[in-house]
Amino acid sequence: MSTLLRPMFHRISSVRLLGTAAPRTVNGSRLPMAPSKDDSIPPEKLTFDDPSAFHVKTFRELLRALGVFQLCSFPVLVNNCGKLMSVARSLLGKTGFSMILRPSIYAQFVAGESEAEIAVAMEKMNSLGLRTMLAVPIEEDLGESTGERRYDDNLEAMLECVRISHSNACADPMMQLKITALLSPELCVSLSHIHSGPSLLQSFHFPGLTQSENTHFLHGLRRLNKIGETSFLKVRVLVDAEYTYMNPALSLVTMAMMKKFNQKGAWIWNTYQCYLKESRSLLLDAIGQSVSQSFCLGVKLVRGAYMDKERMLAAKEGRPDPIQPSWKDTNKSYNGLLDILLELVSQNTECFRVIVATHNEESVRHAVSRMAELGIDKNCGSVCFGQLLGMCDHVSLTLAQHGFSVYKSVPYGSVDDTVPYLVRRAQENRTVLQGIRKERDLLRQEMKRRLKERLMGYRKKC
Repeated sequence: MSTLLRPMFHRISSVRLLGTAAPRTVNGSRLPMAPSKDDSIPPEKLTFDDPSAFHVKTFRELLRALGVFQLCSFPVLVNNCGKLMSVARSLLGKTGFSMILRPSIYAQFVAGESEAEIAVAMEKMNSLGLRTMLAVPIEEDLGESTGERRYDDNLEAMLECVRISHSNACADPMMQLKITALLSPELCVSLSHIHSGPSLLQSFHFPGLTQSENTHFLHGLRRLNKIGETSFLKVRVLVDAEYTYMNPALSLVTMAMMKKFNQKGAWIWNTYQCYLKESRSLLLDAIGQSVSQSFCLGVKLVRGAYMDKERMLAAKEGRPDPIQPSWKDTNKSYNGLLDILLELVSQNTECFRVIVATHNEESVRHAVSRMAELGIDKNCGSVCFGQLLGMCDHVSLTLAQHGFSVYKSVPYGSVDDTVPYLVRRAQENRTVLQGIRKERDLLRQEMKRRLKERLMGYRKKC
């Protein structure tokens, strides 16, 4: 093992965001400009009911979003989207399938394939006051492991993501990382079963693993260390949580990376899923490690997206249900953990950072209100908001227009590379997709307003 890894796994235990104006044109095309920011609005006046948030969208973008959201409102389509896309690809062929998906679903949720396309998407979001959090659509689940060479190829893709994020973003860029793109899910499950605390990462041979598993683990640690070294002081890396049967291993290596790279700032972040009953204890444990071992903590706070599968597996294996009893309990968990994190940020904006990653308007308003009560400057860079590209724009754009830091999770890649990723996200977030009625209604209102203006303008000319 490289000596560079030693401090990373030693003694592990149980900017102001600079608003950089984006260019008005990209590749000769004029970009919409965000309305001037209104920093004076009190939290109780913040509303997400105004269709004017969509003034910055083109008519074509409005039409595309309405069409895609209409499709997403049918449960049978969302639940069977993987099979439907597979059949469509077989019937239409690769080229025909791509011709249909590219201007519709792909364009709604994906930034593009080439670096030039990604740069255009990033510049456009910057012009609207939004920031980008690039996501390489690579991940694996049990039974999908593809070998060491594939993981090395994935590493190169992740390093390229670091480079693109750093070279194109205006300030404080972020990217997402799936550890199962670099370590096999089977190994993560094995580690989760044998992980018993700090002693696991104190030697170069890990008890309970086979020789081949040990070898693969060391290769995986080198890959993760390479990402940490390359992104350090350039791009903040947000590690995604996945399934509970592998999360202990993911948190183990993520906290180890924090110990090495977060000495003077939060460059490696971990994700906490508030729909899990254990989310509070996991977060408090992480905070305790951060304080006792003097490293900075970055937290991506989410509700969670694997509820159905988690409950099904728990029932099949005779385990207690790991998910909160109700949606109300999940909301209570989310807002409660958010309060803990905001209190910490108010005490030390350098050591603690959080991204409020949610489409839930109540939680967003709660965060804005608590920030005001605690005196947290929206420009301090320690609290930001996050939503998925192509969704919840009425919340993202409204927050950005009022001066808050807002990131959009932005996948990129070819149609073939991103379709499996989009299918998984659609099935995991189907309750969100089926609950986008409000955004769809606001889009319709904005479209009606524009059609009415055009009609009135036509009549005046006549």
